[in-house]
Amino acid sequence: MGSSGHVLNTSINSIEIKNRTTIMEFILVGLSATTTYMQIFLFCLFITIYVAALSANFILILTIWTFRKLHTPMYFFIVNLSLVNVFSISVTIPKLLQSLFTGRKTISFHGCLTQTYMFIWAVGTELLHLSFMAFDRYAAICHPFQYPMIMRKEVCFCIAIGVWVIGLVNTSTHSGLLSQLSFCNSNIINHFFCDLPPLLHLSCSDPTVNVFVLSASDWILGVGCCGFTLTSYFFIIRTICRIRSTEGKKKAFSTCSSHFIIVSIFYSSVIYTYIRPSSAYSPEQDKVVALLYSVVTPLANPVIYTLRNKDFKEGLKTLIGRIRLFSRLQY
Repeated sequence: MGSSGHVLNTSINSIEIKNRTTIMEFILVGLSATTTYMQIFLFCLFITIYVAALSANFILILTIWTFRKLHTPMYFFIVNLSLVNVFSISVTIPKLLQSLFTGRKTISFHGCLTQTYMFIWAVGTELLHLSFMAFDRYAAICHPFQYPMIMRKEVCFCIAIGVWVIGLVNTSTHSGLLSQLSFCNSNIINHFFCDLPPLLHLSCSDPTVNVFVLSASDWILGVGCCGFTLTSYFFIIRTICRIRSTEGKKKAFSTCSSHFIIVSIFYSSVIYTYIRPSSAYSPEQDKVVALLYSVVTPLANPVIYTLRNKDFKEGLKTLIGRIRLFSRLQY
């Protein structure tokens, strides 16, 4: 009896271990593309957005890099934001395009964890970048005479390195805890990429610690960065209101209006996704909101920042002139 009981327990343990390790890949449901024509349409749409986003961000980076007039702290942070945009959209869109083109919606277990790791890193880094860009505008508008000292090169480089490192620590914490969970029931993720909330809902382990750490870090990063940004804008608006000339007010508003538009879109969508209660989880709504901060903002950032910027337009003309000159010399 003891021997048979031991064999039975061993068999049960073996089945349990097998069940906990059977999921070697996940299925990404993706977007609601019920027909082949809809899949083709979505593929063309997203590959256009992806190419446009990469092109716009790289043109912005190259223009700022080559035009010395744009070598200021504000444009330094815009370059860093463009790098985050390229990183962010390259984590999600290529896999989506592959799924739409081939119809193959599977992603390996480790590939899914890697995608989650990279995306959380990009989101955290962008949150921090946007808040420090608001501080840069605060220093420029509220303390114009001390601005060169406040935002000197050493400070800018330390901020840029710091936000990437903090983003890395944040995502390493989440990914480390995520790797401890078991996935033994369903392997279907109702999303177009591997994001943390749907993975936590899919786990057959107790994700209490993960949810607590996710909530804590999101309140610190998300709400903290949002509060820091809003505080900066409070002082900016107060200073602008004290400017007597209408022209001076317009100029001051124009320097921070672009940033405020991006902040409004990005912060609202990220806070909705990561800081709401887990009971309010809605996969279909999450996919729509995720498109805002993972696809729309990487394309919108370079467009909005350069749309009414005279200095950037001048730099772009100079860059185009140099490219034409180089092409003529080649022939």
